[in-house]
Amino acid sequence: MSTMPGPDLARSDSTATGTSIATDIQEKEKGLVAPTQPSRLGAISEGEEEDNVGYSVYREGLAEQVEMTLAENRAIVWRLDLTVLMIFLVTQTLQFLDKTALNYANLFGFQQALGLTGDQFNWLAGMVYFGYAVTQYPIQILIGKYPAQKILAVTVFMWGLTVLTMVKVKNFHTAMANRFVLGMFEASVSPSLSLMTGWWYTRREIPLRQFIWYSALGWGGVIGSYISTGISRISPTAPGPEKWQSIFYILGSVTMLWSVVIYFFFPDSPATARFLTPRMRVLAVQRVAGNQLGIKNKRFKREQVWVALKDFKIWILFASIFAAAIPNGVLSNFSAIIIQDMGFSTTKTTVLKSVGDITQIVALIIGGIIALNFKDTRLLVTTITNVICVVASATMAYLPREQVWGRLVSFWLTNTQSVGFAASLIMVSSNMGGYTHRTVASGILFTAYCFGNFAGPFVCVKQSQAPVFHDATIGLLAGYTIKLVCQLILWIYMYMVNRRRDKEYGPPDLAASKEAGMQDKTEYENKDFRYVL
Repeated sequence: MSTMPGPDLARSDSTATGTSIATDIQEKEKGLVAPTQPSRLGAISEGEEEDNVGYSVYREGLAEQVEMTLAENRAIVWRLDLTVLMIFLVTQTLQFLDKTALNYANLFGFQQALGLTGDQFNWLAGMVYFGYAVTQYPIQILIGKYPAQKILAVTVFMWGLTVLTMVKVKNFHTAMANRFVLGMFEASVSPSLSLMTGWWYTRREIPLRQFIWYSALGWGGVIGSYISTGISRISPTAPGPEKWQSIFYILGSVTMLWSVVIYFFFPDSPATARFLTPRMRVLAVQRVAGNQLGIKNKRFKREQVWVALKDFKIWILFASIFAAAIPNGVLSNFSAIIIQDMGFSTTKTTVLKSVGDITQIVALIIGGIIALNFKDTRLLVTTITNVICVVASATMAYLPREQVWGRLVSFWLTNTQSVGFAASLIMVSSNMGGYTHRTVASGILFTAYCFGNFAGPFVCVKQSQAPVFHDATIGLLAGYTIKLVCQLILWIYMYMVNRRRDKEYGPPDLAASKEAGMQDKTEYENKDFRYVL
């Protein structure tokens, strides 16, 4: 997707809050803006320069006063979208499909084949998040320190292999071990892609691109539904594996093949991207330098850990994500059961579930387009979708059971909750300086995500309530209400910090802020930094 100027692109001293590179280019072509030079910060040591990925390329661009035209900017973004964004989208889609394969296998006798009883299926649904929680932070550190494509390719291959071996599990205990290992390797995706989006795209471009690859949850749901529909049409007397085994065979094999694509085609950073020309690499680094957050830093900084632990933004996001993850755990693993229990056949259930997935995709794309074209609207979009979720979950909880279609439409609308979660991740990639600070923040937030998703089935889904699952709908309402309140608090907090900084320090100096970001300074050290809302 090429980036086109939107209505928020007027040049002003508030460039540090996320104005467009395209506008800067237009003004440079008219001779209105001098090439950006760093100010206020001194030189850094050779070792620090080596640790700051892309810093030498950034300085090269400044020294040569490299300027970018609108045509070059569009060409770079187009190449990024065709390569980086597509790899992100497909990888996230496979991760979601593989993680929620139980949701589909459950329609074809998975529980009966393994002899599961009581809450054992709930444990299987949740165990993947224990593995996820254990390794997601170490993997983010490895991706910062070593080439990202190698770490990502290895973990994708290993989780594909884990999915494939699910066909060999014989009982609850072996299935639990398999799901734990699956979570360990799948932890390389969502947290890492959230950080890496900021390595490639400008602050203005990040929301739409992050929403696009996060819409993989919807695409995964649609693809999974139609794979299940196809499998459901296989004759029970046909030779070959059981229907539930076919799901794991298909998904595991495709994932392992995809890991090869990642290894050979996904670059580590804009400074080393082979699909960009040498000049484009310099310009691509200059583009993301404008985020005032740098790319990545290879050194683990203890002082930034303490910054993260004291960061109010992180803990309000933690509460928001944990509250939303509880109902998400229900939607991810029990959506097919909930729809089927409304009175639909197995085949009809898979088709109807895909409507909710499409709703999720549409909500994310619309939200991303609004955030791209209108300044400081990402939290506004989040608030609107949070309100939709609260209303939809309340309707599900309190509509009479006989009003099947009203409850079904409400269930579809709860899928808009992904906008709020994706926006929470954007707060890390757009509003937190210092690579260690961002990785700790991401680790904390995905810990909330993991334990909320794990708790969801136990808190909300009680088999004794089947087929109504009243606690599940109440859980959706409570979780989305808490998320709405938390994200409103975050909006007010960041708005007030921006106002205070403008009052204390005056208009931000973009040149100084870019240099601070490329030197891996946090937003607390960088007084010229302003939050994007």
